[in-house]
Amino acid sequence: MSNKKRVLFIDRDGTLIIEPPVDFQVDSLEKLEFYPGVIQNLARIASRLNFELVMVSNQDGLGTSSFPEETFWPAQNKMLKTLENEGITFDHIHIDPSMPEDNASTRKPRTGMLTRYLTDEYDLANSFVIGDRLTDVELAKNMGCQAILLQTPEKASSFINTNDLKNICAITTADWSDVAAFLFRVERTAQVIRTTSETDIDVQLNLDGTGQCHISTGLSFFDHMLEQIGRHSGCELTILVKGDLHVDEHHTIEDTGLALGEAFKKALGDKRGVERYGFCLPMDDCLALAAIDFGGRPWLVWDAEFKREKIGDMPTEMFHHFFKSFSDAAACNLNLQANGTNEHHKIEGLFKALARAIKAAIRRDPFNQQLPSTKGVL
Repeated sequence: MSNKKRVLFIDRDGTLIIEPPVDFQVDSLEKLEFYPGVIQNLARIASRLNFELVMVSNQDGLGTSSFPEETFWPAQNKMLKTLENEGITFDHIHIDPSMPEDNASTRKPRTGMLTRYLTDEYDLANSFVIGDRLTDVELAKNMGCQAILLQTPEKASSFINTNDLKNICAITTADWSDVAAFLFRVERTAQVIRTTSETDIDVQLNLDGTGQCHISTGLSFFDHMLEQIGRHSGCELTILVKGDLHVDEHHTIEDTGLALGEAFKKALGDKRGVERYGFCLPMDDCLALAAIDFGGRPWLVWDAEFKREKIGDMPTEMFHHFFKSFSDAAACNLNLQANGTNEHHKIEGLFKALARAIKAAIRRDPFNQQLPSTKGVL
């Protein structure tokens, strides 16, 4: 995990507060109205996620006769105090008073106000600009960030009409609850690279994916089984393995289990808000049971016997070894049982049951960050 700082660059009018439809200036307390859902959701983000909060706002002509400062600051200070009372404080506030025709370097989407963040101290690739306008998306592009566009997808499509800007938008929504849920989800990824004299393995995992998989281990049946884990758990999973198959299959299967287990452990992080436990599915003649507990302690209970020496190109004796390696590296309890007559169905049922158990166990409520344990740590 990078030690660099991440930032939420947050627009003000139309994002934190409602922008008046006529003169676009919040120049009195009567005009101050918070965007629906912003306080409760931003409070959760501020208290539970590790982002600096930075307000970035264009205020056309602030300090001129058309927009005197004395009409701006009462509403601004009232807004800041209300947010502070809910645990939301901004690390920095950047306000540009120039007019569009001034072409000032400090005016969004230009980055003149934000040069302090253009250093190696900040992880801008994993930072976000949150705003309701095209200029906010353009600012994200100029800063090397991602954009969260606070608009309905229909309205957003009317002005985000180029692919380079569409690709900047990580999410488009008019609901701050969606913003918070997205920010809580984006962290649950991991990559594990494991290189030994016997295997070279690259595992990439996204717990909140779509079930898409890219699997290549050199063992076709093993690839098929690993794809069941990704597809039926909903995780996006890439597993690329170059192993010493000229010796035998042992190291490839064992080390893949270790790398995959480690990836789950890393992606789960501190496990706050996860369900922790997952439970079984039938597959034709077979009943496969998988119970899992990502509780921080490895343990495997295995109750499955196979009469064939191999299924496809995979030795059946290595099934137990794979799950044991996964359990050890993921630091999870794993109880697996399979009964049936068809060997293929039994092992595929176990992989699918494991995937469904994982799906249940990793499910996270983005608004409940309690640790699922009385010990205080998992």
